[in-house]
Amino acid sequence: MPRVTVIIPNYNGKKYIDDCLRSLKKQTFWDFDVIVVDNGSTDGSMEFVRDKWCAENPEVGSIAGTAGNSAGSAADKSVNGGVGTNLSHFKVELIALPENTGFANAVNVGIEATTSEYVFLLNNDAFCDEAAIERLVHVMDKKKKLFSAQAKMLQTKEPHNIDDCGDLYCALGWAFTPGKDADNRKFNRRESITSACAGAAIYRRESFDEVGLFDKEHFCYLEDVDLGYRARLKGYANVMEPTAIVYHAGSATSGSRYNAFKVELTAANNLFLIYKNMPGLQIFINLPLIIIGILVKHAFYTKHGLGRAHLKGLRNGFKKIAQFPDHRVKFRGREIISAFRLQIELWANCARRFFSV
Repeated sequence: MPRVTVIIPNYNGKKYIDDCLRSLKKQTFWDFDVIVVDNGSTDGSMEFVRDKWCAENPEVGSIAGTAGNSAGSAADKSVNGGVGTNLSHFKVELIALPENTGFANAVNVGIEATTSEYVFLLNNDAFCDEAAIERLVHVMDKKKKLFSAQAKMLQTKEPHNIDDCGDLYCALGWAFTPGKDADNRKFNRRESITSACAGAAIYRRESFDEVGLFDKEHFCYLEDVDLGYRARLKGYANVMEPTAIVYHAGSATSGSRYNAFKVELTAANNLFLIYKNMPGLQIFINLPLIIIGILVKHAFYTKHGLGRAHLKGLRNGFKKIAQFPDHRVKFRGREIISAFRLQIELWANCARRFFSV
């Protein structure tokens, strides 16, 4: 049993997936296996992974699964030395889902297929520095109350700039990464965060039994913020570890930073997240700022020709709340105390949103 399982959700990522897997092959930490969960790709990437990375051992390969089903088998791949390569075997398992079930469900399928101590979630367009996994495991081993630790994600085209250094959530109802597009040298200290970006983050496997898995109704976008927020309500912590470096192409699936698909889902999921993770009194306290946040976002998206997509997303958010009321966190003593401790962060993060780097 490996200590770590790397889970890579893939949807039409043929352009990136080979380099992603090659970066894992060079890790200084060797005690891990890889699961690629293909989400019904149509660009040949599933066949590419199966034939190149799973086919060297003729007795094993990929097994097509169904949505929510943990099918698949491991394949050994010999590694012929190489700088930074300590693996004697490189195991890649492919779980092939018949259709695009969304990021949240795909990673859940991968998590449910594991029994390792940690799971490391990695986007298919992300490429790991050689010591990334080793440094993330180190911080998780040292701090037992951590639910997750995120790598410092840098932009592949501008590698001196931050792509994501951890997500903060504020009372305006906004999730943001404080260093987006900033010089990465300004973020060289381990930072407490609201939630880890699941594009390159390690999680304590047993903690999912208490916190729950990703909410598949999010499909994609803010599913990691929702999960990290739920973990915080349970008393766990999340951090960004700056010595673990991952390079991220970004928007490989959606195609751009701002588009109708992303705006609709983000707007819907944000309302759903607020409903699920805040007790009624906290929603009431934050409601004026949440409304202001929605209006500012709408003005921004309207300026970029995405106002209708934003309104559609808000409608879909209320539909999700009505359709899935049972997804709401059960607020008992610990969760209520944690919620109002988090409230101080929500206010403080408003200041960080406007006055940090």
